[in-house]
Amino acid sequence: MFNKQKKTEKKESFLRSTLELGGLLLLVFLIRTFGFGLYQVPTGSMETTMLVGERFFADKFTPLFTTIKRKDIISFNEPLYPYSKNKLQRLWQQYVWGPSNWTKRVIGIPGDTIKGVIEDGKPIVYRNGKKLDEPYVNKYPLIQLWKANPLEIQAILRQQTMNLAFTGVPQETLEKVASQSLNKYEEIRSYDPNKSYKNQPFYKIAESHIIKGTDGEPLLIYPDMAMAPKQAYMKREGENYWSGSDEFQVKLGKNEYWLMGDNRRGSFDSRFFGPVNRDLIHGKIVFCILSIMPSNDYISTNQSSLSQWWDWAKSFLLIDIIAHPISFWSRIRWRRCLRLVR
Repeated sequence: MFNKQKKTEKKESFLRSTLELGGLLLLVFLIRTFGFGLYQVPTGSMETTMLVGERFFADKFTPLFTTIKRKDIISFNEPLYPYSKNKLQRLWQQYVWGPSNWTKRVIGIPGDTIKGVIEDGKPIVYRNGKKLDEPYVNKYPLIQLWKANPLEIQAILRQQTMNLAFTGVPQETLEKVASQSLNKYEEIRSYDPNKSYKNQPFYKIAESHIIKGTDGEPLLIYPDMAMAPKQAYMKREGENYWSGSDEFQVKLGKNEYWLMGDNRRGSFDSRFFGPVNRDLIHGKIVFCILSIMPSNDYISTNQSSLSQWWDWAKSFLLIDIIAHPISFWSRIRWRRCLRLVR
């Protein structure tokens, strides 16, 4: 009798603990989904407002009940993700698991007419016929870098080309594959030409990883360089058009927003994929918690699962501290920590 009562109490205790844990997880999920979010910047599309490696706090609550405003920096679900037409599955994709989170600045809201033009060789944006003053746009040139050791990259590309050449593929295919492989190992970062590579205000740059031209000088992309149309992104909808360039025009409909990165020469934004629906916007970036430069141990060219996992794991703060117990602290951009984002 005593043993039976004890077993019953254990079952009740286990059930109670399970319900409490489930309730706690549900509460955490609701807070993270509809309350606030923590984001780490993976790309330089919002430089120099937001830098790669910075951690931001996003308000997810007020956007549920207030309107999204022009100039807001918002977080949203990847617009090109293949969302399901099934409502339940789509909710799962949007709020649980599926598309990645992107961050851009709101340039146009429903009802606005946004137009991009080239004037005197420079890109200009007009909203409702008025030229925009955009002090937040990145004013620094971008320097092109290798993500890995250049000698390793050359060896890999040489081997890939030889392997393909033996299969008898056309020269055009060889060149296309080589170009795609190069893009995989390249990145661009904001660069201050008035400072040394080691004393850059945004990123520490290893000189051995700089991509240089035939004259031996770094290849730079200047902020006032206009982007040419890209056929792969050419889109026309009535009078609206965009083509991955600085020439576009769109009259925003109900629930449509025009989003662009502050780093105009290095941002994949509405110029490429068009207006973004309000349903995909889920937060407003308001505060920078921590700003830390990425380490200079660039992504490995080793394609093993373990190496790929390690490249991904290093993005986590604790793993980064363990992997770089000394250099970690010197990579913190102290002046950019604990600040409001505008």
